[in-house]
Amino acid sequence: MSRKEKILAMLQDDPSDTFLRYSLAMELRSEGDHDSSLGKLGELMRDTPPYVPAFFMAAQQLVDLGRIDEARTRLRDGIDQARHQGDGHAAAEMSELLATLGDLGEDDDEL
Repeated sequence: MSRKEKILAMLQDDPSDTFLRYSLAMELRSEGDHDSSLGKLGELMRDTPPYVPAFFMAAQQLVDLGRIDEARTRLRDGIDQARHQGDGHAAAEMSELLATLGDLGEDDDEL
């Protein structure tokens, strides 16, 4: 049984398990299924409360895909959410990534 199959089996027992859902998104990313991975991360970002690590991982994946402007949006939203939840460490990590993007990818999403 593959890692993904194990995660899916565990999700059958507890479909609301945040960590399993996050793990599935990461497994999909490692398989190259970026649309599905980003979709799963998006679900986690829309949870109440939003799952802060999902913002950072979605942004990193978007950077890898060259979708820099979208990554910036995820990072800004994630920083706000991390601060709201009192997670200064996550806010700082996302701020660092955002700063490294600089002018990278300006208008790339419109090509």
